[in-house]
Amino acid sequence: MAMLETDPMHQFEVQPILPLPTVFGIDLTITNTATMMIIIVLLVAGGLSLLMGKRALVPGRGQSIAELLYEFVADMASSIMGKDGMKFFPYIFTLFIFIFAANLLGLIPGMFTVTSHIIVTLALAMTTIAIVLWVGFTKNGLGFLKLFAPSGLPWWMYPILVPIEVVSFLSRPFSLAIRLFANMLAGHILLKLFGGFMISLVAALGFAAGGALALLALGITTAVTGLEFLVAFLQAYIFSVLSCIYINDALHPSH
Repeated sequence: MAMLETDPMHQFEVQPILPLPTVFGIDLTITNTATMMIIIVLLVAGGLSLLMGKRALVPGRGQSIAELLYEFVADMASSIMGKDGMKFFPYIFTLFIFIFAANLLGLIPGMFTVTSHIIVTLALAMTTIAIVLWVGFTKNGLGFLKLFAPSGLPWWMYPILVPIEVVSFLSRPFSLAIRLFANMLAGHILLKLFGGFMISLVAALGFAAGGALALLALGITTAVTGLEFLVAFLQAYIFSVLSCIYINDALHPSH
């Protein structure tokens, strides 16, 4: 049991919470991953509703926070996608808030970090790419393929450039997913290792002998925790920015 508690990978195990039957080959069991995502959605929806519940001409503190968050994401989306891309703002805002909330809640001891699982981040990335393909072909038809063959280049460059652009496009969902997954996974492993190291020092050497080293480990853990708060925001921001860029490519494939 002690080994499991100090194992840095144990915190990422998917465990059943509510066993349910298998229907048409699909296991409907509610796991800690699904439970955490439900909690995130409820907390975000409830929190924003609470902050914006009493709308006033002169906003209070809660309303100001919600409006600043809204304006931050709206400015980011409009600067990348332009006015015609603002129809996708609800998706970008939801994406940013969900990832940011998931990253932050995962830092709370006892909580589960859903963004440290590649299947979750890949599902988010594939959703973005599905929107890109749908918008690209719906709006531009076969003209969307200009994304892989920009105009104005010498003819002999296309046999080289087109395969590179196709591979680059196909790698987008994987780069999106792996970037978020790897950063959250690595950060939580570091926190677990330093936290376990601190406890092990005190247990092995006693408080007097291991106290100084334990305090050093505690200081490093605190610094890494602070860094993880920054990473939680940056990863949500980067994922949202890249999603905006990819959707803008679908809106304007020839640019």
